[in-house]
Amino acid sequence: QAHLEESGGGLVQPGSSLRLSCDARAFSGYDYAIAWFRQAPGKEREGISCITNDDSKTWYRDSVKGRFTISRDNAKTTVYLQMSSLKPDDTAVYHCAAGPTMCDYGDSHERIDRAFEFSVWGQGTQVTVSS
Repeated sequence: QAHLEESGGGLVQPGSSLRLSCDARAFSGYDYAIAWFRQAPGKEREGISCITNDDSKTWYRDSVKGRFTISRDNAKTTVYLQMSSLKPDDTAVYHCAAGPTMCDYGDSHERIDRAFEFSVWGQGTQVTVSS
């Protein structure tokens, strides 16, 4: 059964950088996008970034735009989330997910937050930003 696995989380200070990885090799031959979600304690899950299978389109939530970058390795086995200028508000469990979406969320995060397009999820990796 296809699965995803995240890695790279940890405890960092505000202003630091961190790179998360999502092992997505099971989806390299499929027209599935990979997205990153996060869920902080006591808060709803939110979609923060998405990349299409052919890397032609990416999407970012406003709160991370300019600080986070999503990318994929040439072999299409790993999707990365490079996070910089981290803030305490970025503290959350980060999940990657796969689904047949075009990452066409425009200026709204309502549809990605509902996450109905994503059928496979990783177990998550904890990111804690604290001094």
